[in-house]
Amino acid sequence: MDVTRLKDSWKKVAAYGDEVPLFFYSTLFLTHPETRRLFPVSMSAQRDRLVGALGRIVSDVDRVDELAPFLQQLGRDHRKFAVVAEHYPAVGQALLHTLAHFLGPDWKPELAEDWSEAYGLVAKVMTEAADEAAQTTPPWWDARIIKHERRTADVAVLSVQPEYELDFIPGQSVAVESRLRPNVWRYYTPANAPRRNGTLDFHVRLVGGGPLSTALVQGVQPGDVLRLGSPVGDRLTPGRDRDVLMVAGGTGLAPFKAVLERMRTEAAEGGPRRRAHLFVGAPYARDHYDYPALHEMTRECPWLRVVPCVSREAARPGAEAGDAVDVAVRYGPWSAEDVYVCGSPEMVSGSLQRLAEAGVARDRIRYEDFDSTSTSGGNP
Repeated sequence: MDVTRLKDSWKKVAAYGDEVPLFFYSTLFLTHPETRRLFPVSMSAQRDRLVGALGRIVSDVDRVDELAPFLQQLGRDHRKFAVVAEHYPAVGQALLHTLAHFLGPDWKPELAEDWSEAYGLVAKVMTEAADEAAQTTPPWWDARIIKHERRTADVAVLSVQPEYELDFIPGQSVAVESRLRPNVWRYYTPANAPRRNGTLDFHVRLVGGGPLSTALVQGVQPGDVLRLGSPVGDRLTPGRDRDVLMVAGGTGLAPFKAVLERMRTEAAEGGPRRRAHLFVGAPYARDHYDYPALHEMTRECPWLRVVPCVSREAARPGAEAGDAVDVAVRYGPWSAEDVYVCGSPEMVSGSLQRLAEAGVARDRIRYEDFDSTSTSGGNP
């Protein structure tokens, strides 16, 4: 396999932008119509993911150690779409046909052989990881909604009971699908540490045009069944040896609440007694939808400080004025803590910049990556 030739050809194809996934999926659905049911009705987000994933695979094709974990996670994750080994050849044929179409006379036999070999390796790693995962976990968990609370006009807290135990680490995310929006999966982070009864809480904010968040906030009710994917991600799962600073925007609070619950359990069992500082941002005080639970936690945990922040009104007792990250910076310096940020992409981006300006080293800041190739998620 000629890696340079592979990368150069992908650059030429990727330059066609949206035309590439459009041609690919048109070819796939025309030649193998049975695959259409694996995808949502609206394909706009899926098209971005295809190009992003292919770009990442080609970019890392000569760095197997970095690429393999990504492909393995991709293979395990695709089980929730009901993807099976028989689908991979169909996808491969559509991919090669797409490359040939856009490369035209540059599509030489040796290049076709490079791409066939590369795709064969990708399919092999993904199917092997999926087969291995199938030995221990289901492709998805059916989970019944046992409680649905509208905390604000646009935020709901859902409690669900999975049919089988779903083991996860606080800070990890799981993909969620509702039968109201078939094949539309979005990642949310459980807002609790694992419980003996296996229930999970999700904080969901209604996003304008959000195909799933609208259904979860406004359309579902207790008794409805959701599907949950396997837990993924480790970017918001702190270690055990350093104090932590957490900066949350909106429902970005969810992973940090789960982490704090774990820290509370560890402290009660005689484990490490780290200090935790949580700054939670919202436009107005009324938007702090989970404040009673956080207040109760601070009463139980002397090592925990929670600072609610409001960005569109003046400070008031119990709430500081300003964006969460700006308030956090005022409380600094943060020279010894590990720093975690979770919220909308805009909030995360702005927080990273402000923290850097305040002198916090970039390698001590962790946050969820919401790029199109990510297999992890969170609560944007």
